[in-house]
Amino acid sequence: MIILDNIISDRGSKYAVSGGPCHSADEAKAFIKELKRKKKFAKATHNTWAVICGEEEIKNDDGESGAGMIILQMLAREELHNHIIVVTRWYGGKHLGGDRFRHVKDAVRFYLDEL
Repeated sequence: MIILDNIISDRGSKYAVSGGPCHSADEAKAFIKELKRKKKFAKATHNTWAVICGEEEIKNDDGESGAGMIILQMLAREELHNHIIVVTRWYGGKHLGGDRFRHVKDAVRFYLDEL
């Protein structure tokens, strides 16, 4: 599991990105469970994620509507299969509007650059 913490901060919201190998929906659930064992991630406002396992595309917005699809599209563009990426957000009290999608993209790009 790779965790890149405090990579983006905007109007009080903070972002992290995590990822690792993942070959099924069950492994994705286990990955999220393991991530949330860290108290900080369990208390996050959103843990949005996506993974492509073979032909199956799996995503979860975790309340951040549309964010899972952004991660999924970036995984597909990079042809990165069997690897989950999770973008975590801690809400800072101010709405970010469309900027939140830019931050999701930036977080995924940050992660992909680290691979």
